[in-house]
Amino acid sequence: MIDLRSDTVTKPTPEMLQAMCMADVGDDVFGEDPTVNAFEKRVAEMFGQEAGLFVPSGVMSNQLCVNVLTEPGTEIILDELSHIFNYETGGAAVHSGVQLRPIRGKNGMISARQIEEAIRPKNDWDPLTRVIALENTTNKGGGSFYELSTIQEIRHVADKHELFMHLDGARIWNALTEASYDAGTIGSYFDTISVCFSKGLGAPVGSMMLSSQKHIKKARRMRKMLGGGMRQIGLLSAAAEYALDHHYPLLKQDHIRAKKLAQIINMSNAFDIDKDSVKTNILLFDAVSDSVDEALKDMEKSGIRMVPFGGKTIRAVFHHQITDDDFDTVCAYFNI
Repeated sequence: MIDLRSDTVTKPTPEMLQAMCMADVGDDVFGEDPTVNAFEKRVAEMFGQEAGLFVPSGVMSNQLCVNVLTEPGTEIILDELSHIFNYETGGAAVHSGVQLRPIRGKNGMISARQIEEAIRPKNDWDPLTRVIALENTTNKGGGSFYELSTIQEIRHVADKHELFMHLDGARIWNALTEASYDAGTIGSYFDTISVCFSKGLGAPVGSMMLSSQKHIKKARRMRKMLGGGMRQIGLLSAAAEYALDHHYPLLKQDHIRAKKLAQIINMSNAFDIDKDSVKTNILLFDAVSDSVDEALKDMEKSGIRMVPFGGKTIRAVFHHQITDDDFDTVCAYFNI
């Protein structure tokens, strides 16, 4: 089966498993795992942050960032398609007592003007705006990414109103592959960052929170409270580091394939796609001739798996374990 449901479906390669077996480990709750300690330092330095904290998931990383930047009763501005708003089970309210203010942007991205218009007056009856959260690349926005000029404009608004900025960088590696900025440049504009290793990079588990030493110290305690205090996690961080070293360069091929498939789907009468909106490894397209369920069932008959994504929309996500033969099969299916 050719699995394009998500870039989270990859499995560890033999080389990655070997790297895990060779990892030097210790008890991370005591701060004694040398492999994860070194990896946290490395990734933090990549993004120009003081420290990092390895966690099991991107949701935990985002929620830790929300927690350290807010107080109960404060508010976070973000796009209505954002992961924090849609896919984190109300965690911001449960864990941090904050509310979210979603804005309708474009392809999951919001502008500096929209953000400034949404900032609350400092009245006694208003929640206090505290954080601007951006997702880069956007999941429900079809893999779009922010241009540096837009991030700079938003940072200017944040500084003007004394707000924090958080980056949900679950697929930041895809953004960095296509954008004009590097990790250190984009990292300089954010107070907290979440990065993921188990999506396009293909690690089996793991994300990382990046921030100041002060924020990481608080988050480390909160991680324990949430049940995320792990032991010999050098095994997991070794897999993540292998993915960063060896799979990061493969993302470009995923993007090329997504754009090529978009061109083919664009010529189909059975589906509708905005081919120019495909920027990285995610395609969103609509079923026209059949219902989404019927279209997906027909794909499965040809050995292809994708997922419904609301309404008549289907999502496909490329990853490094799609082979050339797999890609040819998918293209042939839509090129009828």
